[in-house]
Amino acid sequence: MSLAQLGNVEVTSVSKEPEEVWNTPAAIYVLTNADIVRSGATTIPDALRLVPGVEVARIDSDHWSVGIRGFGSEFSKSVLVLIDGRSVYTPLFSGVYWNVQNVMLQDVDRIEVIRGPGGTIWGANAVNGVINIITKSAKDTQGGLVSVSGGNVNQGIGSFRYGGQDGNVDFRVYGQGFGRAAEFHPDHSPFDEWQMGQAGFRTDTQMNSRDTLTVEGDMYKGYDGERVEVSLYDPPSVETLNQPHNVAGGDLLGRWQRKIDDNSDFQLQAYYDRTSRLSPQLDEIRNTYDVDFLYHRNVGRNDVLLGAGGRWSPDNITQKFATLNFVPDEETDSIYSWFLQDQISIVPGRVSVIVGSKFEHNNYSGFEVQPNVRLLWTPDDHQTFWAAETRAVRTPARLDQDLQLTDFLFANPPTFLRVVGSPDFKSEELLGTEAGYRRLLGKKLYLDADFFYNDYNDLYGYGTTSVFVEDSPAPTHTVVQLPLANATEGDTAGFEIAPDWKLTNWWELRGSYSYLHLYVHNRPGVAGSFNFLVTSSDNGSSPHDESDAQSILLLPRKTEFDADIRYVSALPAQTASPAGPAVGAYTTADARFAWHARANWDLSLVGQNLFQPHHPEFGGDDGPLVGIRRSFYAQVTWQSAGASH
Repeated sequence: MSLAQLGNVEVTSVSKEPEEVWNTPAAIYVLTNADIVRSGATTIPDALRLVPGVEVARIDSDHWSVGIRGFGSEFSKSVLVLIDGRSVYTPLFSGVYWNVQNVMLQDVDRIEVIRGPGGTIWGANAVNGVINIITKSAKDTQGGLVSVSGGNVNQGIGSFRYGGQDGNVDFRVYGQGFGRAAEFHPDHSPFDEWQMGQAGFRTDTQMNSRDTLTVEGDMYKGYDGERVEVSLYDPPSVETLNQPHNVAGGDLLGRWQRKIDDNSDFQLQAYYDRTSRLSPQLDEIRNTYDVDFLYHRNVGRNDVLLGAGGRWSPDNITQKFATLNFVPDEETDSIYSWFLQDQISIVPGRVSVIVGSKFEHNNYSGFEVQPNVRLLWTPDDHQTFWAAETRAVRTPARLDQDLQLTDFLFANPPTFLRVVGSPDFKSEELLGTEAGYRRLLGKKLYLDADFFYNDYNDLYGYGTTSVFVEDSPAPTHTVVQLPLANATEGDTAGFEIAPDWKLTNWWELRGSYSYLHLYVHNRPGVAGSFNFLVTSSDNGSSPHDESDAQSILLLPRKTEFDADIRYVSALPAQTASPAGPAVGAYTTADARFAWHARANWDLSLVGQNLFQPHHPEFGGDDGPLVGIRRSFYAQVTWQSAGASH
């Protein structure tokens, strides 16, 4: 596509209604299917490395830290992730299990990334950003496709898809599986081998001129290697477990869309999601039921959105060690919500104001309000100024209120450190201020820039420490207890800039630079003496500087060569031990060479992390920092003649 066409791409993540990027008052970035394929990425987190302001760090073969504008962690706290409108954000710990979000990449239409709060539309936990993975309609995946690849780390990846049509019903079925080797381990303990299989389907039915119905579902099963340390009471000690983490699950989603007339439409969506996670430490089985309704009407100069929804998510925890549990073992998380938003046209086609708010009730913190005000000014068809002020919240998770985690400190006398959840833990709050500018300069240069300042209150930390002696479980031991509390606060400030330069019709250069200043500290009057553990981790776990340069080159004889070079600054809080070396700054590169051998055959060779044999990107596993290895793989893809890419 031309750069002008890219700006005309319709996105849905900001308002749940289609709107062009030019008319979007938010810091949004769109990864198209071509972007994903030509990056050589084999997972969603690897593809997200191309998005400015998104901090992606691989912890080991099957775990990542993914953050937006700070607060990077394995749990991706406060980042809402959706797949076709289905939330994959778990209320167990307010995060995302990235290793089970294995969408077939050939079927992804686009990934829309909102940097900044999206709570007014998406509700609780859309605090730092929203990542919406949108797959293709079944009518766009007709015919057959088979793809196989293998290499030194991605040892084997295979996928197939078949799409067809029966009357007014378009459908597809797919299956995929992979095996991935361990990364580099200084202690020669390759615990993180990873295998997964997945299958699914999608149907899109044009019921009549006004109604469409989408039904889709997926099932998966596999394991990922994991290293954890577990404390024992008898004898007082720590045991390291290198064991597989068995995972399985599935989902079923239905979406009915009706166009009432030229000025109004509605959408009703419902889904069921089941996850089963059997880990070395504890087991969790969770069932989630979600219903969401959206009504849209254009009345004169007012473009109105109304919505309501409910989510129920019962889970069951099986305790395996006396030192780790969630109390109670069974609980049902629930959220009930409704929202109202109005886009008011001040100068038709040029200036508008968006006002709205989300109203929610959850079973942890009760009633929450998340308003926003946005200003959009488009002086011409290829230039946009926007600004926004937003409140968003991360509601408490089971970890915040129900956790009981005990760690061994020393044996003589037997002493343990215990972290316990608090029923008084309330929502973490963000007040965000943003502004942005995007413009097409001529036909060859596109520029997107945005600035932000976020003020965070009631962040995670520890309350007042208590010390006591327990006789049970034996032997008698001392406990230093830390209750979780809303004990810290902080702010972030920064900017992101992303130029796109199309030199010719066969060569394109893209770049991005992101700057982040983050400072978290104790709330005034908080006496928690262990909060330095939280503040030092938050302040030192997100890069201050990230930059990326990408070359996209079309060569003669139906060949392509794409290269990506990225720089990430140091993470001083990410160490193997308090005395060990931290994750340093690094520069590395990926490259892909592809040959369209025939109309229905593609061959490609991909190299990843090319500049070093291995390098650490993030801590997280107990033990030495894991090195992310230099890797290569070759891929062959066949698709039937006339099949949709």
